[in-house]
Amino acid sequence: MSEIRIPPRPADDWDAEVFDALSVLRPPGTARPPADQGSRESGRRQRPVSNLLGVFSWHPALTKAFLVFNNHLFASTLSARDRELVTVRVAWLRRGEYEWAQHVGMARAAGMSEAEIDAISDGPDAALWGPRDAALLRSVDEIVADRYICDRTWEQLAEHLDRKQLMDLVFTIGAYDLLAMAFNVFGLQLDPGLAGFPRSEP
Repeated sequence: MSEIRIPPRPADDWDAEVFDALSVLRPPGTARPPADQGSRESGRRQRPVSNLLGVFSWHPALTKAFLVFNNHLFASTLSARDRELVTVRVAWLRRGEYEWAQHVGMARAAGMSEAEIDAISDGPDAALWGPRDAALLRSVDEIVADRYICDRTWEQLAEHLDRKQLMDLVFTIGAYDLLAMAFNVFGLQLDPGLAGFPRSEP
């Protein structure tokens, strides 16, 4: 993990613009918080402060725009399991330790077993994966390496995903590739209690 280049903004320094930007961040399927929750005190009750939100809070306009898009990814046509499968693979390949630590927990919550999570680091050719999961993982590898999905992998994906799912897949991989890059460039550090990469890190 790189040295800190953009430290988290202290929560005591957050203003109304920050809380307005963070007000769009919500779990999928929940209502947007009422407008009067934009205050410093209510915003602090709304969610715990993390290093991620601390860094995002320096740039409220960027944060608000990105979080609106990110909300779509969490409520897209992809299942939670598919989303977390590809996100954890992106994080592993991009050495995005913060992203990996966050999304391994989400992968468990989406029903992935420990054996499956361990096999993500082995990639699409691991014996554990069926054709569908292997195609999803291979699409990550190809986008990360070449910014493209080859025709054969696309055809394999199309056997399992409809057109909207294929579009959501590409944007999900791209978004978490972008985040892993940004977090590494900024030097985003793990929050207390988050477990980093296992010893056999990439």
